[in-house]
Amino acid sequence: MHTAGLRSFASVAEAKEVSSGQKVGCLQLFEITHRKKDGSPMTSEVGQIMEKLKEKKAEYETIASTDSSINLENIDNRIITEVLGPESNEEAKAVAMAAEQSRKYDELQLCFSI
Repeated sequence: MHTAGLRSFASVAEAKEVSSGQKVGCLQLFEITHRKKDGSPMTSEVGQIMEKLKEKKAEYETIASTDSSINLENIDNRIITEVLGPESNEEAKAVAMAAEQSRKYDELQLCFSI
């Protein structure tokens, strides 16, 4: 399990989703978990990776503006694979799935507690 301090990535993603009301993608989770409290990247290497991720996302957004076959909703995984490699993408997908399962479990708990 990957952690951000004392909290798992899934827990961090879930908390952000609850506070923002929006689903947290892999790129956003990377940003959240790789920044210091002051908002700066953890290391200069992480800062470079964040820049590459932003550049790739901008590339895909530009392409998507003229090509309707590009689905930006699911593009995060592809971007992470291109920048960080396939192993990191599998980890990111596992974290996203864990956050989704946790959210569904919480919804079920609410249904049964009424």
